Amino acid sequence: MIDLLATHYNYLMFVALVAIGLYGVTASPNLVKKVIGLNIFQVGIFLFFVTSGYVDGAVPPVVHGDVAGTYASPLPHVLILTAIVVGVSLTAVALALIVRIYDAYGTLDEEAIREVQTE
Repeated sequence: MIDLLATHYNYLMFVALVAIGLYGVTASPNLVKKVIGLNIFQVGIFLFFVTSGYVDGAVPPVVHGDVAGTYASPLPHVLILTAIVVGVSLTAVALALIVRIYDAYGTLDEEAIREVQTE
C-alpha cells in the first residue's frame, strides 16, 4: 500500500487540490477567496488529466519510418491547454464582476450583499 502511494503521489495531490479548492469555494463568504478556491480546484483537475495521459515509456506520436512502440496520446495535453485558456478568461471575468459588485455594494461578503439586496 505504501509503495502504491509513493508511486502515485500525483493522484494524492489531485485529491488534495480538489478538496482544498472545493472547501475554498463552499466555506468562504468572500468572493475573491471563492475565485481563488475555484482556481485551485481547476489546477487539481488539470493535474488529473495530465497524469491520466502519462504512459510510462511512451514516445510522442510522431512517426519517422517504421518505428514501432507505445505512443502517448496528445489529447489530454491539448485539452489542458484549452482548459487553461478558459480558466484564465473565467478568472478575469469573475474578478471584473467582483470589482463591479464591490463598487455597487461596498463589500465582498456574500451574506452582506444578500442583506442589501433584500432590503
